[in-house]
Amino acid sequence: MVFKPFCKIYQVIIDLHCHTKFSDGELTPEEIVLRAANRNIDVLAITDHDTIDGLDSAHQAIEKYSLKLNLIDGVEISTWWHGFEIHILGLNVNRADAQFQQRLSQQLETRENRAHRIAEKLEKFGFKDCLKEVKKIANGQCISRVHFAKYLLSLGEVNTIQKAFDKYLGRKQKAYVSPNWISIEEAVNWIKEAGGQAVLAHPSRYELNNKWIRRLVDEFSALGGDAIEVALPRQSKNETIQLAQYANSAGLKASAGSDFHRVSPYTELGRYAPMPENVDPVWSSWQEIQRFS
Repeated sequence: MVFKPFCKIYQVIIDLHCHTKFSDGELTPEEIVLRAANRNIDVLAITDHDTIDGLDSAHQAIEKYSLKLNLIDGVEISTWWHGFEIHILGLNVNRADAQFQQRLSQQLETRENRAHRIAEKLEKFGFKDCLKEVKKIANGQCISRVHFAKYLLSLGEVNTIQKAFDKYLGRKQKAYVSPNWISIEEAVNWIKEAGGQAVLAHPSRYELNNKWIRRLVDEFSALGGDAIEVALPRQSKNETIQLAQYANSAGLKASAGSDFHRVSPYTELGRYAPMPENVDPVWSSWQEIQRFS
């Protein structure tokens, strides 16, 4: 998406949500920064699930190829809220913060334990050596339900990733396992103590009605959250307007991102719904943006 936050001469292209092979994306950190540069993106945040392990490789690639790309150190932390898995983005976190690294390692342990439990359920349906095969797909990185979905897809058990969630992995389905994630409050505190900004990721994608989304946004704000994602891909104009209203009424800034995982006809770095003009962007005070003014 193209932004003109400070001037009409230079168009700033920003994407504050994407994933690499270090979580459930399909590109390496090097590949993703090269793709971002080729798409003329100015500011990119890599936000892998519960890990910052891919950030060093991304920075090294930017230096190696002398890319004109401002990389924001980010993460997407999984939390548990009233029976729903809610994701909180951390932007501009200090990737060298030892305490933050240790805290995220706890999240990875939770992921590993959940993976074992999901595998046990799938084995009851005849999928033998499930975890072994899923770990091959994850290639030594943190395991997510997407890796299980890819495994089921490879067997021909389903014909799309979404079908795997609809039949086995989604909430209330056959192999679903409730995760033991931290609270939203803990995630916000972790991010703040690592010097970052806390952003509520894709609030309209949690199977919540409008009343519960509003409650989620208000609680997030009360806990010290900074922004919510307002502009996302495959989103109607009315959805964008509603999310902007939630942000403004809760005193939160607005963020935007593609939530890019893989190259497809439906997702691409820098591609998402237009950002409304009546919101305060989370990047409004960032030096990465102000250098274009």
